Amino acid sequence: MEVKRRTVSTLVSRLSSVSEQTRCESLSELRLMTKNDVESRSLIVEAGALPYLSETLYSSSHVAQEDAAATLLNLSISSRQALMSTHGLLDAISHVLSHHNSSSSASAVQSCGATLHSLLVVDEYRPIIGSKRDIIYSLVDILKYRKSPQRSIKDALKALFGIALHQSNRSTMVDLGVIPPLFSLVVVGGHAGIVEDASAVVAQVAGCEESELAFRRVSGLGVLVDLLDSGTGSSLRTKENAVSALLNLAKWGGDRAAEDVKDLGSGILSEIADVAVNGSEKGKTKAVELLKMVASGGIDGNVFEDLQLNRLINPCSE
Repeated sequence: MEVKRRTVSTLVSRLSSVSEQTRCESLSELRLMTKNDVESRSLIVEAGALPYLSETLYSSSHVAQEDAAATLLNLSISSRQALMSTHGLLDAISHVLSHHNSSSSASAVQSCGATLHSLLVVDEYRPIIGSKRDIIYSLVDILKYRKSPQRSIKDALKALFGIALHQSNRSTMVDLGVIPPLFSLVVVGGHAGIVEDASAVVAQVAGCEESELAFRRVSGLGVLVDLLDSGTGSSLRTKENAVSALLNLAKWGGDRAAEDVKDLGSGILSEIADVAVNGSEKGKTKAVELLKMVASGGIDGNVFEDLQLNRLINPCSE
């Protein structure tokens, strides 16, 4: 362990070398070390590497930027507090993301998005990262940019999902225009994983008052109903996300949104019931809650009886 500590100390000290080649070689070795040797991660943090890695994110060298970003991602797995305590780290990540379509390396952009996702696992970091409007703006812009690699889009979606888990961040996300590109990905995303990830973010962002108007402008309600239709080939996870989005919209979007969801009526009952029967435990719970909400809209009881939905809503009534 002591030999490893000395090796790490030497590599980290070289990050401040006047020689670019020495710095790059050290970065490359640290990247491999953090990937292959779990024990080395805490040693690298203790040796003071984080400020150097953060500063390197501004580098014009794609190789150096990629190595620094990948190393930070690996370190974030076990040293989240240390990363969040590093002065200027979020600003450096924002810099990489904001230049995703110009000077930043695509690999570095992806690593930075994944690092945010890793940090957002911790509840108390969500409002801190969510307060960085420039980060949210850049993540949204990655979704909008037609030439963004799929990997960049997926990492941006995962970061946005983590940000949206904090209630107060959702209105900021809506204000910064996240809704149109999300629904665009849901409709024409093509790749099943992209549609699932985008609909998961939609489900979270639906949980704020500002979402009602934003959803209305993109005909969001109709898109969510289409996702529930078995004929569209949506995965079960996507259907669960659609149910969650409708439920959150009805709960948080105001009276008009709640009425709009209730007015969907019998047209979506069987689709919601499918999730209530076949979904995950969380999906089943939300589907049953949505069934009850739609039922409160005044649907004929015979419809529920025909679809055998009473046993889902009132499981103890038999």
